[in-house]
Amino acid sequence: MSTITLKVSDEILDSIVAEAKRRRITKTRVMQERLKISAEVSLWDRMKDLVIDSDRLPRDLSTNKKYMEGYGKSRSRR
Repeated sequence: MSTITLKVSDEILDSIVAEAKRRRITKTRVMQERLKISAEVSLWDRMKDLVIDSDRLPRDLSTNKKYMEGYGKSRSRR
């Protein structure tokens, strides 16, 4: 097994220490478990609630310039 060194915020460290004490395991074990869980969760699973899921949006929304008309102008000038 390899060793790594990293810096974490005081808040994260406090959380790790508290969990280790509560479960009576080492901080290393807590970190190993957290890293394993993090590696098993895909990026899609972490962000899918941020993605618009709608069939009503136009298929060419990102490429058709007509959808950009008036973008950046104040509402009073539209």
